[in-house]
Amino acid sequence: MHIFITGASGWIGSAAAAELIAAGHEITGLARSDASADALVAAGIAPLRGDLRDTETLHAGAETADGVLHLGFIHDFSDYVGAGLVERAAVTTLGDALAGSDRPLVVASGVAGGRPGHTLVETDASPFDTEESPRGGSENVALAYAERGVRAMAVRFAPTVHGSGDHGFMAELVRIARATGVSGHVGDGANVWPAVHRRDAASIVRRALEHGSAGSRFHAVAEEGVPTRDIAEAIGRGLGLAVEPVAAEDAADHFGWLGRFFSGDLRTSSTLTRRELGWSPTHPALIEDLDSGVYFG
Repeated sequence: MHIFITGASGWIGSAAAAELIAAGHEITGLARSDASADALVAAGIAPLRGDLRDTETLHAGAETADGVLHLGFIHDFSDYVGAGLVERAAVTTLGDALAGSDRPLVVASGVAGGRPGHTLVETDASPFDTEESPRGGSENVALAYAERGVRAMAVRFAPTVHGSGDHGFMAELVRIARATGVSGHVGDGANVWPAVHRRDAASIVRRALEHGSAGSRFHAVAEEGVPTRDIAEAIGRGLGLAVEPVAAEDAADHFGWLGRFFSGDLRTSSTLTRRELGWSPTHPALIEDLDSGVYFG
């Protein structure tokens, strides 16, 4: 298949593109800069210049492809609502371009819609519907296209998509520990984060594009829930720092914007994903990855 990817030069997108190329697919990637375009060419990907606000280019990229993988997002936490509005418009544009074609559209989502004490499963609908919702409610926007002749699916990624070269949440926790001199967890650290290795996440993306059914939600989750205390202890070991609890009311001061995320209890199952896609993780687990030292070089 010829796949159009947004975010193809990003952390997850570059791994997904490599996985798809290895499986024999042809890739065109959205490139917002010359540097991004050069990186795509070096990876064997045809660049299409434009960005997520450029709906005309998004439509053209999707219209000429056999399937679309939407992994791009504007990570601007100072204007998260604005980023969500761009996301909602981008997903709408991609869905409109594929309407009536039965071609696949896979969009990235997250697992933050769960309830404390509840294990999130794939059949749980996202509670985010409005433009002001996280990511502009784009998961529900995308899945609605299953009723319009699109093989629309959502992949919900664990907050911890880890591996060598990670510059996301786990790398930020390491940076905060270095800056503060302690490796912290919120409260007793019993709240959990699901986790998945970047290459295992890429395998789910490929399998969804190739075999996933319309309207499906898949969970890119290898570990249902790693206690945040265990994460803090692994970071402490790696940096040679003390591990200390941070009171919930002080989480924002200590962790900054990451505080509200690291306070979350996000236990998430991937049982249905494994069954439908024939997937199982084969790469290192989170604590194993942290103990390998890749985050502390």
